[in-house]
Amino acid sequence: MDDKIAITLSDTRKKKPQSNQLLFGRHFTDHMFILDYKEDQGWHNPRIIPYQPLTLDPAAMVFHYGQTVFEGLKAYLSKDEQIYLFRPYENMRRLNESNERLCIPTVDEELAIRALIQLIQVDKDWIPNADGTALYIRPFIVATEPYLGVAPSKTYKFIIILSPVGAYYKEGINPIKIAVERKFVRAVPGGTGTAKTGGNYAGSLKAQEVAADKGYAQVLWLDGRENTYIEEVGSMNIFFKINGQVITPELNGSILEGITRKSIIQLLSHWGISVEERKISISEVYEAYQSGNLQEAFGTGTAAVISPIGEFLWEQETLSINNGETGELSKRLYDTLTGIQYGTLDDPFDWRITVPQ
Repeated sequence: MDDKIAITLSDTRKKKPQSNQLLFGRHFTDHMFILDYKEDQGWHNPRIIPYQPLTLDPAAMVFHYGQTVFEGLKAYLSKDEQIYLFRPYENMRRLNESNERLCIPTVDEELAIRALIQLIQVDKDWIPNADGTALYIRPFIVATEPYLGVAPSKTYKFIIILSPVGAYYKEGINPIKIAVERKFVRAVPGGTGTAKTGGNYAGSLKAQEVAADKGYAQVLWLDGRENTYIEEVGSMNIFFKINGQVITPELNGSILEGITRKSIIQLLSHWGISVEERKISISEVYEAYQSGNLQEAFGTGTAAVISPIGEFLWEQETLSINNGETGELSKRLYDTLTGIQYGTLDDPFDWRITVPQ
């Protein structure tokens, strides 16, 4: 494949939102990247073009059978105007793992990173500079073959779009409230829970809607077989600090392998704090709460980074954690990880990549 990326610049530019007025995922930059796939050509025609609607056949398979995957990462603007990416190769590796699960052809990860960097260079003026803001990056792939048959598509589009964002939760680093879900399940081992595919999230909306009606920001999913073991929060992995020990559910074939999760485990290990990756039941967490040993709980993910959890709703009982306040460990992790991402702290792990300007 000729992997030279053609660039067509937009003749008109959008009005940029104020950095202090950003909502998450509501604004999009002037350009986008597209790469096409045909069975007899492979991936081809890489290009950056003006941001625009897609034209797809009504029978495109993505609409009918959900063959799609996506990723999420961010570009950060430092105080000295450097642009940084955080572990983008991990995102492209995971994208290809999702591709394998959804029978989508894998993409050239080096080309994907190069396209991403060039797209950011084209739209770098969109990166917000207010505290806590960033440029959210959404790579995704959709099946485009017009065919009403349950089989892998023979054509696809790989697209990257950019979105300046503020905080994912209006609460910011302040603790959020989580409802433990008992009626619905998110995924089971052997399913698609480890892939970032749209159906996982569509299937979670009903539980999220019910939780929101009760005043809760997210749901905590239990395993789909025994409805006993904790898996993850709606958009995050989860950690508990119980009697000084940090515990997170082990990857079991239905939990997303979070890149922020992986970074937190490495960071804690760097500090000499061990993390247990194992099965942990909601009953164990409840017993720790009753005994006064549940010290902290927090979610981790690209969008929110660290979200301290101040309250669980479990069997109609509210469990207040750390008096509803942000815990010391949660705050230290948030400050350190965001410090690395924005370039205000040293990066001993080589996670940070500088975007040439």
